[in-house]
Amino acid sequence: MADKPNTAVIVGAGTGLGAALARRFAHAEMNVAMAARNIAKIEALADTLTGIVHRTIAVACDATREADVERLFSRVSAELGAPRLVVYNAGAFVPKGILDTTVEDFEQCLRVSCLGGFLVGREAARAMLAQPESRHRGTLIFTGATASLRGGARFHNLAVGKFGLRALAQSMAREFQPQGIHVAHVIIDGQIESERPGRSVAERGVDAVLSPAAIAETYYQLHLQPPSAWTLELDLRPYLEKF
Repeated sequence: MADKPNTAVIVGAGTGLGAALARRFAHAEMNVAMAARNIAKIEALADTLTGIVHRTIAVACDATREADVERLFSRVSAELGAPRLVVYNAGAFVPKGILDTTVEDFEQCLRVSCLGGFLVGREAARAMLAQPESRHRGTLIFTGATASLRGGARFHNLAVGKFGLRALAQSMAREFQPQGIHVAHVIIDGQIESERPGRSVAERGVDAVLSPAAIAETYYQLHLQPPSAWTLELDLRPYLEKF
């Protein structure tokens, strides 16, 4: 695998931030694996991002299923090379009041936001630690949210899982950064620009929503940080966002 370029894995790759991350990493001539439960929307994008010296593939993966995550990393290592950059970008949110929330609602959101992060983070760490010892064996980034820091009415289904994901990132950083794995948690404080109602620049105005491409650039720069000054946590928001 030494002759292959660096490889990135994006779990929770959709048409928004996940697609922007794939474009940025492919632009850096990295091999990219885009993983999602339903890959129909990203297969065409994966095809367009494949270049002369790198590949981009779409892989079906349910991040809450251990066997799926293990197969994902096994396929990535075999086809693209050992991952050097892994992003956990999956999440689930059912906006309901406490009294209306079912056990199924709560458990599913918790599993996607937190359990999936654990399974992906564990396999990423295993793959990176299997590489020759160095000061920087790889980077693992978790996508957080405003709800990573505080809960709110009707937001418990998001906040509980995101709180747990943040704790996971902190624990993994303390365990694995001394072994050369950069672990970072990014708090997205605001709405990301998309085609969904109320999230476009046309509706909200310039700089009122986060640009997916701008977020992706920040993620890539985290990967490039020297080991003497690694970021564990940062937050991103439009300058117009109230906080």
